[in-house]
Amino acid sequence: MAHCAACAEEVREFTETASKLGLAASVSPPPGFKDAVMARIADVRQEPPRAVRATPPRRRPRAVHWTLAACVALAAALGGTAVWQGQRADEARTEARAAQDRAARLDAVLSAPDVKVLSAPVDAGGRATVVVSRARDGAVFAAAGLPTPPAGKVYQLWFDVDGTMRPAGLLPDSSGTVLMKGSPRTATAMGVTVEPEGGSRAPTSKPVALMALPG
Repeated sequence: MAHCAACAEEVREFTETASKLGLAASVSPPPGFKDAVMARIADVRQEPPRAVRATPPRRRPRAVHWTLAACVALAAALGGTAVWQGQRADEARTEARAAQDRAARLDAVLSAPDVKVLSAPVDAGGRATVVVSRARDGAVFAAAGLPTPPAGKVYQLWFDVDGTMRPAGLLPDSSGTVLMKGSPRTATAMGVTVEPEGGSRAPTSKPVALMALPG
């Protein structure tokens, strides 16, 4: 330091400044200082926000639209298929239960202890057989070799109750066995006629077969 007068002078100035800083004390701002500063801030003009250029929405490629449409159509088709399959399954279960019920009732009639059987030839051809159980309140009709009914026609079965023919079911084919509908307890005879498909409420043709029911 003795060899550098400039350096010695700089050290002296720093020392004096440090001494003055050591003697400095904090003072409170004068009254109204804060209000004046806030007022100045209010007068300062703010820069307007920069305008942001809107970016136009990107258009989906036409292939994407077709893909979405195809997905929606496929989902709808699969949903419809599932509903249809569910309905068909319900119908199949209902038909199966009905077939089991018919088979059980038919077996009950055929195995009844009081069962009686009457069989006779049919004038137009073939043979008709009726099995009756009064105890089980059921009757079974069996046909073999009956003539095929005309188009749009079907064989219909009847119970004769006090001279009134009551519908007792349809024979789906010229040969087969069916459980007759209704009760044979008060019937004295049964008949077979040719009727329009779906059957009739009363006979519309002469009986092709008419048999007295065994007592």
